Amino acid sequence: MLIGWVSQAQLQNMGVYAQAIGQANLRADDHIEARLVGEIRNGTNYPVLGRSQLYPWLLLGEQNSDRPMGWVFETLVAVSGDINRVPFTDLVIDLPAPIEPTISANIGAPLATPTSAPPTATPTIGVYGVSGGVSGEVNIRYGPGVEYPRAGLAYAGDRFEVTGYHTQFPWVRIRYPEAAGGQAWVASDLLEISGNLFNTVAISQTRFSLPPFTPTPAAIRASGINGEPAQPLSGDLQILADDIWNLFLTKGFDPQTSRFGALFVMDLASGEAFAFGDEYAFSGTSLNKIAILVRLYQELDAPPSIETATDILNTMICSENAATNRLLGIIGEGNTYYGAEAVTALFQELGLTRSFLIAPFTTIGTPEPPPQPLVFPQTAADQVKAVPDLSNQLTVVEIGALLANLYQCAYGPGGTLVDSFGEAIEARECRQMLHVMSNNTVDALLKSGVPADTRVAHKHGWIADTHGNAALFFTPGGHYVIAMTLFQPDWLNFQESLPLFAEVSRRVYNYFNPAQAQQSDREWFIPDANSCNYFGDPLVVDLLQSSWDD
Repeated sequence: MLIGWVSQAQLQNMGVYAQAIGQANLRADDHIEARLVGEIRNGTNYPVLGRSQLYPWLLLGEQNSDRPMGWVFETLVAVSGDINRVPFTDLVIDLPAPIEPTISANIGAPLATPTSAPPTATPTIGVYGVSGGVSGEVNIRYGPGVEYPRAGLAYAGDRFEVTGYHTQFPWVRIRYPEAAGGQAWVASDLLEISGNLFNTVAISQTRFSLPPFTPTPAAIRASGINGEPAQPLSGDLQILADDIWNLFLTKGFDPQTSRFGALFVMDLASGEAFAFGDEYAFSGTSLNKIAILVRLYQELDAPPSIETATDILNTMICSENAATNRLLGIIGEGNTYYGAEAVTALFQELGLTRSFLIAPFTTIGTPEPPPQPLVFPQTAADQVKAVPDLSNQLTVVEIGALLANLYQCAYGPGGTLVDSFGEAIEARECRQMLHVMSNNTVDALLKSGVPADTRVAHKHGWIADTHGNAALFFTPGGHYVIAMTLFQPDWLNFQESLPLFAEVSRRVYNYFNPAQAQQSDREWFIPDANSCNYFGDPLVVDLLQSSWDD
């Protein structure tokens, strides 16, 4: 451990980083009365340059230059790395104004945004005349610390009466009728305080009793596919479902907030399945390219040409949008919009009524005009919360069901694809489709939670605010499907999403393979999409064969 005080000239990145749990204010010194100099939000890691010897405060630096930015209270951030390597310092930030926003070269999102000025006049609230205004989404807790359970949420524009402050921790007590006892706590850095805080009650106790437990509505439900009734979950599968649900909440993906996710898991042998978050529509990203592939094979009455086979691989492995649109053109007899409509018709015929595609994917150049004005479908899903693409949407159960249908088609006994389309979809073709997805070179997301030699037929897809993966696993203990999406407004950081995908996958794998349990996630790998091209690749030859028995 580095002991002693260091100057600004001696401060350097020691490989320790901090990320806001939600959002947090940066101050000029290591106490809440210090001048506000900036704000950080969840999604970006900042180097920890120093720490206070007397108080739980950390000095953060800019991402690229390591220039000191400001002090943050330790419980408002998640720290990675050995904090004991970080030296003590008493540096005071000397800035004339809040830190200006900067742009990350890696993710293209703001690293810090200036805190808006408080209103010039605030009505007096309560007997103490002190109130706190909220500028973003804030957790309200039963005690002065993030370890206490959440009593509720506050949103931008909300204002609360402040009734007390903690003498040791930078938290304030607010009047909150929804909580047992009518009082709750908020981190003081997350509020804009109006009035003299020290006129309220000083509170020094460090242990707070929790309210009596009240059961919350079940978020996890047994799930069926293709309109079939859901089978009751076995005890062990219910335990797995509860475990993963709690994992989502622990990692901060909670449907009561604006940052949340959805999951579908199905045992292909028993038909048992569970899901949560399926009531929400997500952007279809490239996951809906699975449906494009199925609809293409429905159209083909012979093995694909070399050009089409190359486009299939570039669509499903490289996720190349230009190749995808050429496949839509084949389906739509020369018109990509008609091809997209045919994909939506496929969803509808399979009973998957909350997923659709009505336009081609975005490419460089002048987009092809639609033959007629687009009508954006309204479905039974919530089409607001995850801000889904108006022309490309899915739910986790439906994209998972499509993979399950592919499996049943490929390995019997037929299933809904064969029942719906007869000879237009053959087992040979379904095996070819799964063979293509089994060669996906993205060794991350759900795939990195299982042993490296496991066969995983999967499709990845992500945009700035939504990351998704749908995968079919062939493991010694059983075959199963996982479909998973995560959403965070504006920008979802891969450093948070990828580990959660892998951990969910690892826990499901261990449920099916307890004797060969995977003890930890593997290192993940995402190849450079710009260099991905299957022109002339031996995999093209595989797709030209009239039979395939993978």
